[in-house]
Amino acid sequence: MPDHSLILDGLDPEQSAAVTAPRGPVCVLAGAGTGKTRTITRRIAHMIETGQVSAGQVLAVTFTARAAGEMRGRLRSLGISGPGNTVQAQTFHAAAMRQLRYFWPQVFGNASWELMDNKFPIVSRAARRAGLDTTTETLRDLSSEIEWAKASLIGPEGYVQAVTTGHRDTPAPPAKVAAVYAGYEDAKVSEDGDRLLDFDDLLIYTTQILQTDPAIAEEFRLRYRSFVVDEYQDVTPVQQGLLDVWMGERDDLTVVGDANQTIYTFTGATPTYLLDFSRRFPEAAVVRLERDYRSTPQIVSLANDVIGAARGRIAGTRLKLVGQRPPGPAPEFAEYDDEPAEATAVAAAIKRLVNRGTPPAEIAILYRVNAQSENHEQALTEAGIPYQVRGGEAFFTRSEIRQAMRQLTQAAQRDDLPAEADVATLVRAVLAPLGLTDAEPEGAQAKARWESLRALEVLAGDLTAEHPDLTLRDLVAELSARAEARHPPTVQGVTLSSLHAAKGLEWDAVFLIGLTDGSLPINQAINNSPEAIEEERRLFYVGVTRAREHLHLSWALSRNEGGRKGRRRSRFVADLVPDDSPASIVAAPSKPRRGPTCRVCGTRLVGKTAALLGRCENCPSDLDEDLLVALKEWRRDQAKEQSVPAYVVFSDNTLVAIAEQRPSDVSSLVAIPGIGAKKLDQYGDDVLEIVRTSGG
Repeated sequence: MPDHSLILDGLDPEQSAAVTAPRGPVCVLAGAGTGKTRTITRRIAHMIETGQVSAGQVLAVTFTARAAGEMRGRLRSLGISGPGNTVQAQTFHAAAMRQLRYFWPQVFGNASWELMDNKFPIVSRAARRAGLDTTTETLRDLSSEIEWAKASLIGPEGYVQAVTTGHRDTPAPPAKVAAVYAGYEDAKVSEDGDRLLDFDDLLIYTTQILQTDPAIAEEFRLRYRSFVVDEYQDVTPVQQGLLDVWMGERDDLTVVGDANQTIYTFTGATPTYLLDFSRRFPEAAVVRLERDYRSTPQIVSLANDVIGAARGRIAGTRLKLVGQRPPGPAPEFAEYDDEPAEATAVAAAIKRLVNRGTPPAEIAILYRVNAQSENHEQALTEAGIPYQVRGGEAFFTRSEIRQAMRQLTQAAQRDDLPAEADVATLVRAVLAPLGLTDAEPEGAQAKARWESLRALEVLAGDLTAEHPDLTLRDLVAELSARAEARHPPTVQGVTLSSLHAAKGLEWDAVFLIGLTDGSLPINQAINNSPEAIEEERRLFYVGVTRAREHLHLSWALSRNEGGRKGRRRSRFVADLVPDDSPASIVAAPSKPRRGPTCRVCGTRLVGKTAALLGRCENCPSDLDEDLLVALKEWRRDQAKEQSVPAYVVFSDNTLVAIAEQRPSDVSSLVAIPGIGAKKLDQYGDDVLEIVRTSGG
């Protein structure tokens, strides 16, 4: 039996009220850091200890195997373990699989079922029949869309109307997606009745069996009498349907959730069941947990401000957290010129924290999409700080980046590339067939691939702007060296994670980066609906509440170093740091500028053409037109003599640079980008002679 002194020990009044509430419907509204796992496991132990239910009659479900494991560990520590004295704490899918294996033969006889480990082959065949492409990203998006529909209890026949009415973005025309969905479902059933099941089918078939067979439903309900659901704000319609048939007419149900942390509606999750709990069970006990034991009062105050600006029905149920920890440092806000500067400053701040004693494993960098990790991986590598990427692969290990690197390597090894070919143009040509289109594609997976390829293109552009004489082979070597350097020696390092993957985790120090409109809230939400923007606000709130003591929020005004500052801070940050309060922004040291500067105005040169000319493209030109004519005539003769295109000798921009700068010796000639040792040996003497003899 559980130790009753342990069950109530250390609980605050609200936790105690939830733990000792009478048997029946109980709704625990638990804010971030308020001890919800402690509360629900203590409630289970209390019900068992007081004889309301036996341990084997309790079924507790949550959404991740990690959370279920933590729940089982807490219960064991309370003395609830051993044969005949074990609470079933599982995910929805694990519980359904166990029940399906037991009840299937009673319904389907000798017909067998098998859980699919990969639905792509079937989706691929259905996509081909529907006239869609079968790239990996398309198949992932179609699979995700089918999963959303099934989680939402929407069949193929109702799909088009549902997405049209809901204004849902789809990875392909709705009618074609519906055709893929229908073909996928048909292909899973063989002529002799055997079935292939996906994870959603585990819930659907279990629900159907319990709905249609009263004897099986009665057998199940004699076995399980009390139910606990964690993270109830994330329940999908198909999960709620299964929970309903589990319970039948009974009401021994405890749910725990926080509508302010609803961030998975794109998967079919809905907070409606949590919000309507008291309406469904008017006699339910409702307990609000608002004492935050995780974060300092300063972080708690900021979190309250973030969610306090929320709008809509969910906002009406918001919890106002009350910090219980001793005071800590105020959250820091920082604005940077560009993303590389932001990443460098974040790495420097992390190094200071580590030097002061914060373990790297207790530090996290959180972002909206995985493509944002690249600059921070590079900055951490340069700073010698180990890191691990959670919820996604490190930049250079992503499948699309590995594929791109292979294609770039093959292109660099070709011997028919023009010597003066623009490297950035070559990179774009290689990446375009892999998915780098001018506009963002539809579908989450296709967009994620596009963002990664776009990040690689930007990185290549930055390197060629910094080193204008870089060849494609040189660029590939530099990228390969960076990829090789980014294998951290240990996973006990700083965590890089998307905000979604960070849900349920916490760290001593959190850096929320990339907080600009278009990133958070993401463009898709801005272009969708006010409800979508509110979900992005809740995602921001989840990020803020991951921090225990140190919280750093930052954004960059441009993507590339020296780029146009066309971004603005996220509207969520603007609510916290008004534009007329510049003192609230922590001044960030500018990143040291690298590369050539304009010989006219002195500013850093941006772009290959500007670097080649030695001046900003809009700065006044001091072109010697006679010299340019002489150089072009000489180039024409050289090209004719060698039977090569004129640009192979020198590009037009190189000739313009020579005609503007009029180099008088070898050192000034090779200072012009694009004139390396080979060109110098071939043409150096001729060019210097033309410059010397030309008027001007």
